[in-house]
Amino acid sequence: MLGSIASFSLMAVAGRAVAHELDTFEIMMYRSIVGFFILVPIAASLGRLASVRSHRMPLHLARNLAHFTGQNLWFFALTAIPLAQVFALEFTSPLWVLILAPLLLGEKLTRMRVLAAALGFIGILIVARPAPETVNWGTLAAACSAIGFALSMIFTKRLTRTDTLTCILFWMTVMQIAFGLICAGLDGDIALPSGHTAPWLVIIGIGGLTAHFCLTTALSIAPATVVIPVDFARLPVIAVVGVLLYDEPLDLFVILGALLIFGGNYLNIWSETRRNRA
Repeated sequence: MLGSIASFSLMAVAGRAVAHELDTFEIMMYRSIVGFFILVPIAASLGRLASVRSHRMPLHLARNLAHFTGQNLWFFALTAIPLAQVFALEFTSPLWVLILAPLLLGEKLTRMRVLAAALGFIGILIVARPAPETVNWGTLAAACSAIGFALSMIFTKRLTRTDTLTCILFWMTVMQIAFGLICAGLDGDIALPSGHTAPWLVIIGIGGLTAHFCLTTALSIAPATVVIPVDFARLPVIAVVGVLLYDEPLDLFVILGALLIFGGNYLNIWSETRRNRA
């Protein structure tokens, strides 16, 4: 989990560092290229490339469109609003899963899940404080990125029933290279990495793989009730990074709203754990 926290935080800093030279589509394209050239040799050395299959391409396409959209909005939000606010709104992804899973996975929407979602969305209102003078494109982008990540989680859950992690990551990097190339090339001008941006793009590419690998590994070792509170430590960590590197003020409303979002997430996990044990 410490590896996951470090990876997400480094991605945020690196995203800001390259945003003045590259647009979000170019960032995503280069991130996926770096990820591809890291993933394939490692998977080949471990003998796992044989697990890469193509029989569920429509679902891989849906997953990667959702993730690509969410990640682009996330990178845009990094440049528009304080880092802590971006991370707080990102934490609503599991709550969107609660709302969307009954529609896409046929899961039951229980009273506890409704309560958890309600707590989380009260937290969203506190973090975003919707009003003409407080809501901007950055806030909307961060909020919508959480929906993209939630859809990606749901489609990933369906894919894991038949496909390996290597297969999912392989098609993620390949498809998102194509998406990035198409979107970045719409204006006929794809910026090449400079001496300044190249190292940061490598950090983004590595961070994108290690963050999810560390989080997935942690969930396989320890219960979600242990892992998720540690993951929430990303918020105070990135808030401190914002203060030290960018002179961003600590916003008590963001912290309070994030606590409610965390409370909603944790309530759902605790309830699900009790129900499974019963």
